[in-house]
Amino acid sequence: MDVLLIAGLWLDGSAWAGVASTLRSRGHRPVPLTLPGQGDGSSSATLDDQLAAVLTAVDEASDKAMVVGHSAACTLAWLAADARPDKISKVVLVGGFPAADGKPYADFFELRGGVMPFPGWGPFEGPDSVDLDEEARRAFAAAAIPVPEGVATGIVRLTDERRFEVPVVVICPGFTPAQAKEWINAGDVPELAKVKNLDFVDIDSGHWPMHTKPAELARLLAELS
Repeated sequence: MDVLLIAGLWLDGSAWAGVASTLRSRGHRPVPLTLPGQGDGSSSATLDDQLAAVLTAVDEASDKAMVVGHSAACTLAWLAADARPDKISKVVLVGGFPAADGKPYADFFELRGGVMPFPGWGPFEGPDSVDLDEEARRAFAAAAIPVPEGVATGIVRLTDERRFEVPVVVICPGFTPAQAKEWINAGDVPELAKVKNLDFVDIDSGHWPMHTKPAELARLLAELS
């Protein structure tokens, strides 16, 4: 099966190297995506540009693809399900939730010079980064790719109710399935509240399991495919 891998903010497709290697060994075809503006040297990319790249990968898949979104890119994965509900077998959300229609994509941190740089580790202290040692933190920060303003502030547009028929699995790093269900039941994640086939899987890691638990994350993805 084709498994499209979309990393979150400040990351390019290389973030999935360990996951992709294990998926290949299990007979899958991983497709780690490097999105416009996050690895190609451009700072003028927009959310629409990134979605177009994801949809191209969906359309080029040999059969229905499983689309994996990490963190903020959970919204990109969900936008793909909205645009191609008949071409996606499952959406897997790793450590994040899709934004609702009309909301900004990821305007979480300060914009400087037309981009949103990595803000440092302060906002991620605690469960998110507990399994990253100092060397890993330095490497992450040094490699972090500033997110173009046109991506971070892009407005999410969802139009096709058939997206709720696409099965969704939430992989929970840094929080538990019980917490995720509580947030959804409280109305904090309105999109997932309407999904007809929604499951949850726990993983004992911080926010970036593709870095700290790549083999385990790949095993979970293989089992879900």
